[in-house]
Amino acid sequence: MSIRQTTFSIKESEIQKKWYLVDAEGKVLGRLATEVASILRGKNKPTFTPHMDMGDNVIIINAKKVLLTGSKSEDKEYFTHSRYPGGKKFTNIKKIMSEKPEFVIEHAVWGMLPKTKLGRKIIKNLKVYAGPEHPHKAQTPEVLDLR
Repeated sequence: MSIRQTTFSIKESEIQKKWYLVDAEGKVLGRLATEVASILRGKNKPTFTPHMDMGDNVIIINAKKVLLTGSKSEDKEYFTHSRYPGGKKFTNIKKIMSEKPEFVIEHAVWGMLPKTKLGRKIIKNLKVYAGPEHPHKAQTPEVLDLR
């Protein structure tokens, strides 16, 4: 006598998405990004299916108040290239945090998601705002307190 077990795979119609609100004030960038990436991917749900976008929507406020540990605020640089010879450009994180603090969190979270069509779809569920205000009050986001 054998018992046949099948692997559970959720259907698109069974996916239920929630909205979460995360306050980044006083949170360390990398630890915040790992928690948010896990929620966006849906790994916190018991019905996690790797090939589906079953994660929740996350709103991050106060992005300009995120913390960096150690000497990252002086040493960390972002690299871009113009695709022309000698077109390397390095930008310090201090400059980016003063001009566009949303980019720093988006970049950190994107680095923890798959670099496929699914990852590009999942990253659209992340909304980051520099200040405490956000335009998603109609979705009634649930406040999420990360460690």
